[in-house]
Amino acid sequence: MTRSSSLSELGGATNCSDEHDSSCNVSSSNRSLRLAENAKRKSEAEAPFLVAFKYFSQVKAGTPVNGNDELLRHLDQVERMALAQGLPPDAVSTMLEFAMSLRCRSSISSRVLRFLIPASVVPQEAVVRGFSWLCTQKMPQSMQILFLRWVLTMFDMIDCKDNLRAIYGFIFSFVIDESLCPFICHLLYLLTIKGHVKPFRVRKLLDIQGRMGKQPYLMQLLALYKVFCPEMVTLTMPSRMRAGFKNHSTTWKVALAALKKRNAGKEAPSMELTLGVRKSNTRKRKFHHLEVPALTPAMEGSGPNTRRGVCLQQLSSFNELLDNLNSIELPAQMGSLLSSALALHYLDCVQDESAFLRLNFWLGHALHEEFLFGPADGSPESMAEASHFLSMLVSTQHFLQEGFSSTEGFLFKFLQVWDGFLHRPQILELLSDIPLVPSSYIKDALFEPLMQLYFTSSVFFKCSVIECLTSMLRKWLTWHSVCAQEEGLDISLNNRSNMSLSLSGFLDSVLKLVQFVGRLTSAGLQLERGHTLLLHHALGFYETVSDMFLKYSLPLFVMLPPGVFYPALLATDPVSVDRLGYIMFRYRQNLTSAKEEQKKQKELSIHINRSVYQEFNSYLVAMVAHLWNSRSFSPRSGIQVSEALLERTKVGDHSNCFDLIHHPAFLNYAIDFHQQCWPERADIDLNSIKAGKYWEWYVEFLFTQGFDGLRDFIKVNINPTAARHSDGRPSSGQPLSQPSQPSQPTAVASSSTALS
Repeated sequence: MTRSSSLSELGGATNCSDEHDSSCNVSSSNRSLRLAENAKRKSEAEAPFLVAFKYFSQVKAGTPVNGNDELLRHLDQVERMALAQGLPPDAVSTMLEFAMSLRCRSSISSRVLRFLIPASVVPQEAVVRGFSWLCTQKMPQSMQILFLRWVLTMFDMIDCKDNLRAIYGFIFSFVIDESLCPFICHLLYLLTIKGHVKPFRVRKLLDIQGRMGKQPYLMQLLALYKVFCPEMVTLTMPSRMRAGFKNHSTTWKVALAALKKRNAGKEAPSMELTLGVRKSNTRKRKFHHLEVPALTPAMEGSGPNTRRGVCLQQLSSFNELLDNLNSIELPAQMGSLLSSALALHYLDCVQDESAFLRLNFWLGHALHEEFLFGPADGSPESMAEASHFLSMLVSTQHFLQEGFSSTEGFLFKFLQVWDGFLHRPQILELLSDIPLVPSSYIKDALFEPLMQLYFTSSVFFKCSVIECLTSMLRKWLTWHSVCAQEEGLDISLNNRSNMSLSLSGFLDSVLKLVQFVGRLTSAGLQLERGHTLLLHHALGFYETVSDMFLKYSLPLFVMLPPGVFYPALLATDPVSVDRLGYIMFRYRQNLTSAKEEQKKQKELSIHINRSVYQEFNSYLVAMVAHLWNSRSFSPRSGIQVSEALLERTKVGDHSNCFDLIHHPAFLNYAIDFHQQCWPERADIDLNSIKAGKYWEWYVEFLFTQGFDGLRDFIKVNINPTAARHSDGRPSSGQPLSQPSQPSQPTAVASSSTALS
């Protein structure tokens, strides 16, 4: 009885235990479901865009839009994320596929493309699939244009271009569509390599050009084809072509600018060219055209079949560059070359035409968008960034020792709106690097805007302009001197320019420049009352002009204008008079050499205008009359002043007030010399220096003070064997080239044997 009761109790306990275990299992299962549901809700709350991307990847074609709150909710969610953070590569592929497939109305697809902003890169396969949708008949043309604009804007962000180049022919087939042609030509321009240039494509472009006219985008693509295969493109390209590809993508650029500005670091930019590769992480401006991109390979992939050459970012020394010079792979963005000295060495050594073409395109687009079309932004950070970019461009051009054609086109447009203050040092440095400008174009493009700024600015701006034009002239002359030594070399400062000038055209352009500077300096010295600094810059320019024949092998002789000569002759500082003496000495040497060269050559290849000799002789006589003969303001001195006006000056003997003793520039030296010769005298009689050998000693004393230009002028143009007057004064100081010395050309204009 007891045993049976015990078993029954045990059985009851067992049943209770089973029921408890069952209830425990149900409770545990419910708790797990609740946790999973909570985790799911939390995940959806934290990343609703994942749900949105899943929705757009699964949405069916023909899904209605009106009243579809789910579609609009997900669309808003993706748009907010794209504008705030950018879309990851997978999301870009999903949304681009949704937009191009037109599963909903075309208005929804257009909206998707307008906010399709990548956070990092754009997958190449997504772009290739997008092009495949262009074949469908249901896609409206406005949607096709929008897609092409998006591809052009995001081109530099596409991770690889090899598959896009593989469908080059497919993309080229759309060039026959007049509406798509500008965008297709732009894309082809970016994708073209030498293997893509085929005769049938050249013929097709020429046929389209015959139908549509010489459109800039067609001319740019044909110009690129001609660079790769000049034998296929016989079309003559104009020397100056306006920009062929317009920018229609400011909306995406503004969105990219805002996105990258939030993500960019605050690394201070460096103005120095590094030997290696500098990683760019500087803050971009509103349109982000001034940031020099980092060096990235044009083709991604590390396998042996994908890598065709050595990337520039893999090189760290000049020796490595020389070892791999023939296998260098150009980067995806040509603007990145500006930040690496190794890349610039490569450009200078290899002279790759396609590389310069791509770099000019990127540079021209950046300069135009930032300084001509970009919004005004006068913040200190923006000004400093723009100044840094221009300084880097100046350093690059100095490194390559030539200017970019895109910089030249930008400067001619920028001068029309420049106020003379914005980035003045960099703009004038770039201006001095522009290549030779034809004389028919130089007045409107360069002279007119500079003249307006010159006459309305301070004396320091005037000096900067003269210095800029002096540097420009020296670079033109230097390049000509190189061309003169190399037979068959075109006279053009830029060997990648389509412009080629004859010697007469070059002479005409240089003559226009010299005459223009003559007008500027003469008027400027009058406005600034003979300012010493402006006078020194003017004399620096004519030091170059006076030596064009002997130093630069250019048979052109242009005398300095009276508005520069006489202020220098009567200047109060000795340096100006000394530099004028050197200039006259160099003019003498160049004219004499040219005359001897004319006698040696049977054919008259060097022609010197008779007026040049006459003007030189008149200046020479004037200098001798003032400095040596003590005949200032005489009829032959070049300065005619009435006797009544001279009497009003209350100067006793005005004829010798500008000789080497009484000249304001040398008066201190004359007094010092007098005190050394007659230290016991209390009164100073400067006329005593003219007696006996004191005059010769005084002249030698001036030579020891560093007046080398004056020494050369006197030794060459003043007859050292001339007799002295009985009263001890120096002789008439006849110019060296008198008939008594037939080996020297005459320098006196009135002489019957004057040079002609």
